[in-house]
Amino acid sequence: MTASALMLAAPGAAFASNKTGSAKTSSSAKAGKSSTGSRASAREARGGAGKSLQAKGKRAALAETRTASAAKPARKPAPAGSIQEASSAEARLISVYEMFGRGQARPALAKARDLVRDYPNFQLAQLVYGDLLAAQLPPTNSLPDTAGIAKMRGNPAMAELHEESRRRLQALRERPPAGTVPSQFLSLSTRSRYAIAVDASRSRLYLLENSDKGLKLVADYYISVGKSGTDKLTEGDARTPLGVYYITSSLDPKSLKDFYGAGALPINYPNPYDVRRGRTGGGIWLHGTPPQQFARAPLASDGCVVMANPDLKQLLRKVQIGATPVVTARSLQWISPPQAEKEAQAFTNAITAWKDTRASGNEAQLKKFYLPDFQRSNRKTTEGISVHDEVEYAQGKRVQFKDMSYLHWRDSDDTMVATFGEVFEGEKSGRTRRQYWLRQGSEWKLFHEEILG
Repeated sequence: MTASALMLAAPGAAFASNKTGSAKTSSSAKAGKSSTGSRASAREARGGAGKSLQAKGKRAALAETRTASAAKPARKPAPAGSIQEASSAEARLISVYEMFGRGQARPALAKARDLVRDYPNFQLAQLVYGDLLAAQLPPTNSLPDTAGIAKMRGNPAMAELHEESRRRLQALRERPPAGTVPSQFLSLSTRSRYAIAVDASRSRLYLLENSDKGLKLVADYYISVGKSGTDKLTEGDARTPLGVYYITSSLDPKSLKDFYGAGALPINYPNPYDVRRGRTGGGIWLHGTPPQQFARAPLASDGCVVMANPDLKQLLRKVQIGATPVVTARSLQWISPPQAEKEAQAFTNAITAWKDTRASGNEAQLKKFYLPDFQRSNRKTTEGISVHDEVEYAQGKRVQFKDMSYLHWRDSDDTMVATFGEVFEGEKSGRTRRQYWLRQGSEWKLFHEEILG
């Protein structure tokens, strides 16, 4: 047990502090070192350890942890931006890890005790609390229970908690570089007040706030994805889709089963790019956990992105239906705003050429911007392209594009999702379009368009 939880907080390991906003390095005190304690502490430890495993097995695991900790070199923290506030429960758990890593076992125990009191369904916190109780027991001269340790490691529930612990710490040690944004967000209209990016490899959801100064990382949360991982292909494959999506609605928790927790935010999977590639299935949501479960294992859902209920409640207060983009990636790449602007400008040239060609009335030239299987959809119908109608709609008119958003997605293909409003000169309102573009060689081609309003 101890080897599966507190070993990750061994002395010398680098920790990110939620309080100071900078990366900290733990002191070099020995793992698990603490005073023997009073008889009352020993009684508490013996009683509490029984909740997880027998004390003998814990002492053996703790001994193994000390040995492994002494042999393992200190990890160096990755270059990091400021630490954003995680959920209250996670921030407190990380604080427990930090204290233990500095050899402050007793304060860590007190903090862990308060944490499990406030969040009794937080399984990982319960595990860490049990480990800290075992660390208070008097040392034993008996040989390690190797069979017991092997049995613990073979327990699937223990393996899942170990992986959850590892991913939480990894995401808080290896922060996105300060001032960077996920590479998919090339340009985002201020009509989208927030953006969401999911990094499946770190079991992390990043919340970014948008303003006229650009995107800023404001919070991040532990999440779970599909049992079979990512890159959803077919209905029922228990995978989380990868791509660029939008929140389509917010479901009232009163209308849902307890399984979904504090609520649910459906996304528009399959999007037109998914449909083009033959991806099937649906019902992909960001949702909470059952009341008896604080968090789920990193790979635990049928394809949805699952968050702790306190974290989801924070998200529910910020998202905008139809306007909050959600990127789900196997691993996020973070780029500087100037790099994002440079890539956005390259696409701006293509969409400007489309606009100018449309206004010129040259149907033959305009048709070159569309793939043969292009389709347009609105709230009622889906239809193919009529270049003549598009030219007739815009020919000879001066149009202003506004509230431009460019979301870039690159896998086997290079695609762009462009959302913008258009208003013709002399008119007060116009259409809002969402276009899906595919790069073919050096050219961008339209394959789908949605008329949003």
